[in-house]
Amino acid sequence: MNTNWTTHPHFAALDWASDHHDVVVVDHTGARAAEFRFAHTAAGWAEFTEQMQPFTGAPLALETSSGPAVDQLLQHGWTLYPVNPKAAERYRERKAPSGTKFDRHDAWSLADALRTDGHGWRVLHPQDEATARLRALCRDEISLIEQRTALVNQLLAALAEYYPAALAAFNDWTKPFAWALVQQFPTPRALQDAGKRKWEKFLHTHRLWRTDTAPERLELFAHANALPASPAVVTAKSLLAQSLVKVLYTLEAQLDDYRDRIVAAFTAHPDHDVFGSLPGAAEKLAPRLLGELGAVRAVYPDADALCCQAGVSPVSFQSGKLDKARIRWACDTVLRHTVHLWADGSRKKSPWAAAYYQQKRAAGHDHASALRCLGKRWLKILWRLWTDHTTYDEARHQQNQKQHGSWVPALVAAAAKTAPATP
Repeated sequence: MNTNWTTHPHFAALDWASDHHDVVVVDHTGARAAEFRFAHTAAGWAEFTEQMQPFTGAPLALETSSGPAVDQLLQHGWTLYPVNPKAAERYRERKAPSGTKFDRHDAWSLADALRTDGHGWRVLHPQDEATARLRALCRDEISLIEQRTALVNQLLAALAEYYPAALAAFNDWTKPFAWALVQQFPTPRALQDAGKRKWEKFLHTHRLWRTDTAPERLELFAHANALPASPAVVTAKSLLAQSLVKVLYTLEAQLDDYRDRIVAAFTAHPDHDVFGSLPGAAEKLAPRLLGELGAVRAVYPDADALCCQAGVSPVSFQSGKLDKARIRWACDTVLRHTVHLWADGSRKKSPWAAAYYQQKRAAGHDHASALRCLGKRWLKILWRLWTDHTTYDEARHQQNQKQHGSWVPALVAAAAKTAPATP
């Protein structure tokens, strides 16, 4: 909380858009000191700098924490206070209960809200270049993976209309070897007519030959055209499937490039050892965790703030005799998904994590809820490691659990006794 808030003579807000922005500045009494619109161009930002010269040093609020406008404002040295879109909507309604909405009014409502309530808001801490680059790379990689998933779903839909044998041959269609089947044998007739030698060569070439699955796949290939679709459907859908496969190959090559760049950026980052030591995070999730947490420790003053940002802490709702908790949806969705995957992966690497998860399932939690509980535990550990610049030590953590009287070590010991002996 900013205890010197009343010393600010002016408070500003910017309502952003793709091609222009509206700015309103109010003084300490709430009276408008300036208001103008400028284009999102080099000339427009020069105009912004000139117009805001009398208000240098004023805090500035806006309804986003990232994007081109934020980047420009940070480069110009402004102190930014991002506002949650839902909170911004409530501030607008406070100023205009009738529902009136226009850009200049939105900027004014934020500027006045900053004046009255901003002392309790969190300032935006800009990240260093290395962290900002890693975060952008990881988020863009996730976006490309989502595009790959969408393309795979389109491919599966096309194959379902004319090529059921291909769908039955493989379970995972995010892998290039599955696409290769469509590329080499684009129709059921082409696959069936290829013959056993070519089928076996295909399986060996893509390292798919397994004594337990090969006979079943060969049988599928031999009867690939047993229930043919109409010639029109085969012609159209086979062309679509081949087109999608070409796009998928191109996208996969770009994902490989992204992965190489992410690994290089993560390896060179000063906090690499902290995040690289986390069980179950591996080389894919550890960079994402680092990118989302960043390098500025002041962003998360305590572990609870980090847990709320990751969406693993529930939201309480109490009114009269009603008192309940629900899942927290207003959070960093990238961080929440990453923590979910990390918690799931940690069960296979950390004995205490596996025991903790099993205890939550036994208590009635479903899979996702148990992982949220485990993720919250991990985030509290990570916050301490991140704050102290130290790496994770499994033995030390289990010793700390015993010293603090945790119930988890007893579960770990019980699980070890019931585990089958290693031959």
